[in-house]
Amino acid sequence: MNRVIGLFLDSLPGTSQGNERRVEQEKVEQVPRTDDALNPPSQRAVLLRRVAGPLLSVGLLVLALWGLRQFARHVTYHEIREYVASVSRARLLLAIVLTTLGFGVMSLYDRFGLKSIGRSLPWRRVTLISFISYAFSNAVGMSFLVSGSIRYRFYLQNGLSTTEIAKLVLYCTLSFWLGLLALTGVTLLVEPLPALVQVGEWQLHMGYWRIPLAVALAAVPLAWVLGGFIRKPIRLWRWRVLLPRPLSALRQVLVGALDWWLAAAAMYVLMPDSLHASFGHFLAIFVIAQIAGLISHVPGGLGVFETMLLACFHATNDKHLTAPIIGALAMFRVVYYLMPLCAATMLVLQREARGFRKQSLWSPWFSGLLPSFFAGLTLVSGAVLLFSGATRALPERMDILRDVLPLSVLEVSHFMASVIGMLLLILARGLQRRLDVAYWATLVLLVVGAVFSLLKGIDYEEASLLALLAMALAPAHRLFYRRASLFSTSFSLGWIVAILAVFGCATWLVMFSYKHVEYSNSLWWEFSFYQGGASRALRSLVGAAAAGLLFALAALIKPQRLRRAPPSETELERALPLIRHFHSAQAHLALMGDKRLMFDADGKAFLMYDTEGRSWVTMGDPVGEDEDARRELVWSFLEQCERAGGWPVFYQVSPDDLDMYLEVGMNLLKIGEEARVRLEDFNLDGKSKKTLRGTINKLGRDGLRLEIVRADEVAPLLPRLKEISDAWLADKNAREKRFSLGAFDPRYLVRTPMALVWQGEQIVAFANLFLTETKEEASLDLMRFVPEGPSGIMDYLFVELMQWAKREGYRWFNLGMAPLAGLTSRRQAPLWNRFGALVFGRGERFYNFQGLQRYKDKFDPEWEPRYMAVPGGIALPMILANVASLISGGLTGVVRR
Repeated sequence: MNRVIGLFLDSLPGTSQGNERRVEQEKVEQVPRTDDALNPPSQRAVLLRRVAGPLLSVGLLVLALWGLRQFARHVTYHEIREYVASVSRARLLLAIVLTTLGFGVMSLYDRFGLKSIGRSLPWRRVTLISFISYAFSNAVGMSFLVSGSIRYRFYLQNGLSTTEIAKLVLYCTLSFWLGLLALTGVTLLVEPLPALVQVGEWQLHMGYWRIPLAVALAAVPLAWVLGGFIRKPIRLWRWRVLLPRPLSALRQVLVGALDWWLAAAAMYVLMPDSLHASFGHFLAIFVIAQIAGLISHVPGGLGVFETMLLACFHATNDKHLTAPIIGALAMFRVVYYLMPLCAATMLVLQREARGFRKQSLWSPWFSGLLPSFFAGLTLVSGAVLLFSGATRALPERMDILRDVLPLSVLEVSHFMASVIGMLLLILARGLQRRLDVAYWATLVLLVVGAVFSLLKGIDYEEASLLALLAMALAPAHRLFYRRASLFSTSFSLGWIVAILAVFGCATWLVMFSYKHVEYSNSLWWEFSFYQGGASRALRSLVGAAAAGLLFALAALIKPQRLRRAPPSETELERALPLIRHFHSAQAHLALMGDKRLMFDADGKAFLMYDTEGRSWVTMGDPVGEDEDARRELVWSFLEQCERAGGWPVFYQVSPDDLDMYLEVGMNLLKIGEEARVRLEDFNLDGKSKKTLRGTINKLGRDGLRLEIVRADEVAPLLPRLKEISDAWLADKNAREKRFSLGAFDPRYLVRTPMALVWQGEQIVAFANLFLTETKEEASLDLMRFVPEGPSGIMDYLFVELMQWAKREGYRWFNLGMAPLAGLTSRRQAPLWNRFGALVFGRGERFYNFQGLQRYKDKFDPEWEPRYMAVPGGIALPMILANVASLISGGLTGVVRR
């Protein structure tokens, strides 16, 4: 579940209109340390880090469920329900009031955090943002990631910069933990813990370490407050931190402590009177159990919190105490976690409904957030159906059904509801991947599931949940535009773990709810309104498992199309019309034949890519005029990389298409700027062009002339051009590049027109041309000249080509990219930008960065940024090395010219 929500919240907002500048200036990237780049982690270490977190959470969940089984082995489901029914409405209302006050206190985190960074927003807006972020983070765990991501999206809309949001999230997280540590430490100093905690045969002596633990925990917030008297920055590892003033620090601690105190009070009023524990004693156990749940990273501390609480209250063999405590825990989960989550969900959906009705309220970031948001709710809905099928129906509702429904309808409805629950868990992944088929299937199953929920036990609560989600999903069809098959969708380890965890919890519920029923083979074939609950639960569980296994089998036997061979002549001919009609002349690099081609299902677009190590690198944006086909290619390429265990990388992409990569959760690195000359404004007039004008006039008097040769006339010229190319490479002591540049390959050169510079009867320079049939852009790729040729021959070639293209009606002439140009080294700039600016300014001994930019600048181009879209995480050092190796033709080419 954590991984699912992580994926949901990692989908960043798209860029449109004014958002491009924000992506460039505010996207914070992490650059690895030098020693990490020189000694990258092994693939085994990377894999271990990827799977360790989810597997640890699942392991702790399994351990917690085992602990709950130990405590509840003498407790029946009926006893728990009986206690829940006995809780008075006054106590339940008091718990709701305390929960409401608790969320009100949580809003102080944001209000004081905004004050600390010198910003102010209306208190209603701040309260709403705080409520939504904490409602989700409390329920799904990983508070820093979940609440931080939600705050990022909301506060970005309200004018805060990325740096300000990061400071605010850090302030709230620190307040959260400082308050918990302070309350825990002080409470443990005052109230003793049980001397011995026992779970089955496992024992823990807590009396020995209570005081040392209390002192250690209380020392942290105390040091934070006292550190405010030191008005100089304190160095913590690689950071310099200026602690807040004592009054501000004390306010952080008090707000956090009050938040946790109210949470404990909300649960305390639901606890049974037979507990015979003072609030102070209960508070000590509550905060210890909460810390254990937070450390486990299990969503909401589910199972871990309950096990710790039962263990500390010595409820192992006392079913008269265990059943009421479990009932109180269930009610606390509903009041403190589920009800706020439902309320926050309705607020978000209401906000989104306004956006559908009024386009001006629609924000780009929300279009990226909603598919994953719906995926998370669909996952929850599937879990609700599975859990409902694993537990008993209410007897009074069964009495009603007995009088109006045949038994066969009840049995089929119960079975199908659980099967639909498993299918919703699977379809959630398709929604997150924006699949059209997943949208329609989910919409139908939600409606059918709501009907079955009513028929199997008049479960109107879960039917309402499914119906509300269906109504919210119905108008959002345009967000799910992909036509790919659900069976071709890859399921990450996090998704698989989430589905298995939900199914495992449902299995545990079946065993707990019907543990008093003695198992026999005949149990599978018993059908009854009153005595058939166990049979229905078993059959439903097997049906859900069968649905999941059948889907997995269908996905496994589906043939995988992982083509990694170089393109054939047929494929190049298929790509040629798309290349010629594309707005960017860079698409002609596909004709080099050194990159694999990946087409969409209808052949309306393609992308070119190559692999180096684990990096699968595309060259430029998908090529084609059909926007839907281009977007689908990005998703398909991402899924292909996931199946192959590779890292997807989109190299040298343009600002116009950044939303396609942000939509799939990629991070952006600005890698330079591309120079494009607007041809209608190009001329050699003016004082600034005096030197260039003189060079061109001189070379014209020396007999230089330009000739444009059609592609079908290039082949006879290749032997003469080969001599020029070899001489140029030898003079420059260089080697052929590849991937982002062309090489002298006859098969490649005969596919494009050629520009020749003659001096008398001798060819002194040549360049192959990239020309679009739409006349949008012209460019050149491979440019070579004789070493003994006249000075200024490159200037002559560029100017003559631009004047020719202008006469032919082309709009732009592309001069190519200046690597690392346009990156700033300001203090507030992202770390990657500062690193790139440093290399650009001081890396002349390795590459002529500034010289290349200055040379192109004399043609008065318009500079347009170019980006590289990469996955987040620790793979960045290896990706950068792989891309450099790919372009340079191998590792030796990285250090050679």
